[in-house]
Amino acid sequence: MENTNINSGIILIPDFSGFTEFVFNTKLYTGEYIVKQLLSILIDANNHYFNISEIEGDAILFYRYDSQPSYKKISGMLKNMRKAFNMKIQELSEMLNTTIELSLKFIVHYGKFSQYNIGNFRKLYGKPIVEAHQMLKNDFAEQPFLCFVQSCVPGEK
Repeated sequence: MENTNINSGIILIPDFSGFTEFVFNTKLYTGEYIVKQLLSILIDANNHYFNISEIEGDAILFYRYDSQPSYKKISGMLKNMRKAFNMKIQELSEMLNTTIELSLKFIVHYGKFSQYNIGNFRKLYGKPIVEAHQMLKNDFAEQPFLCFVQSCVPGEK
């Protein structure tokens, strides 16, 4: 069986650090409101550059098919996302008169993956998808680094 739906592309996962504690320590309605606002600001900061595969809890799985990704464009977008996120945290903290103990980490990975549909859902499949999720689950993802094309460079915290 041959799959012609395999393309090279970028996986981007912005993920909140401190989410589990946040959920357990924040009232349901307030927490939902804050998370919705923070996820929305990340989607807006994306400026339709990446497509959204799925949103799960505190993470968005963005992707873009691109055989020659631009480090400059993507690192600039990550800085914009981080800035928008931090500004929204500050705004919500002041508006709700509370401290919001959330920060943002990114996983950026590149490789070949495919896409398939189940009903109205588009699912991504491939080694880079699994690897990106594995990076989220290890201590490495907690460090103030931006991971891009299987290498890491110091990023802003």
